[in-house]
Amino acid sequence: MAERPIVNGLSVDVEDWFQVGAFEKVIDRQDWDSLALRVEDNVARILDLFGEAGVKATFFTLGWVAERNGPLMRRIVDAGHELASHGYDHARVFTLDRRRFANDIRHTRKILEDAGGVAVTGYRAPSFSIDARTPWAYDELVEQGYSYSSSVAPVAHDHYGWRAAPRFAFRPVADAALLEIPVTTAILGGRRVAAGGGGFFRVLPYGFSRWAIRQVNRREGRPAIFYFHPWEIDPDQPRVPGAPAKSRLRHYTNLRRMAPKLRELVHEFAWGRMDEIARREGQGAIPLAA
Repeated sequence: MAERPIVNGLSVDVEDWFQVGAFEKVIDRQDWDSLALRVEDNVARILDLFGEAGVKATFFTLGWVAERNGPLMRRIVDAGHELASHGYDHARVFTLDRRRFANDIRHTRKILEDAGGVAVTGYRAPSFSIDARTPWAYDELVEQGYSYSSSVAPVAHDHYGWRAAPRFAFRPVADAALLEIPVTTAILGGRRVAAGGGGFFRVLPYGFSRWAIRQVNRREGRPAIFYFHPWEIDPDQPRVPGAPAKSRLRHYTNLRRMAPKLRELVHEFAWGRMDEIARREGQGAIPLAA
């Protein structure tokens, strides 16, 4: 009998083209409502793509987006996907204090639950911004009853990263059920490298992601955790004037190739919702200090 493949975690960070960290210094949040909304059409394309492949995923969604796209939240839920929190307006956790973070995740959860009609139990920090500077963030997630977080990139990066964090699921708070499920990394030449999606998936050849997921599945026997954004499948999105060259390079490279690569990815590997991954990974998760 053939061995059943490992089910990997598939996730979408639902934010629009003007809400990304790369443009936060050139687009004022006060101007967001004056900009063209493209997230609804892009998420609809993603739902169709997932439907073609018969896969389910988790949509970590900004409260700001959910407020303006209630029917889209219902469509995500009705298609069998998980609706989870990405914070209200993409404020990175390490820019907040505990009180502001508590208000952010409480407010966003209410918006999502009202719009989607389901309980929200999962959280992903904007730009993977939970790290060694924010130990109180996990305490707050526990206090508010979240069951899992996928908010850590265990690598060194100029915008984010917690290099010393475990590569796989761990329990960040002693005696609490909350699980942290880091985005995927692979080992290349003895070093950790980012391999969980986003810009790395869009810019690098598809073969790199195939190699990395196979390494995690076959050598380490663990699920890969993959993510991307709706704006990454939108090559016709508006260009942002005045953005730094590095930000433009990261944001716009290979947008037209993204959808075909995603189609290949979702057909080649087995995928599932993050809450299902959390239930399975929670059985063997280690405490953070172990």
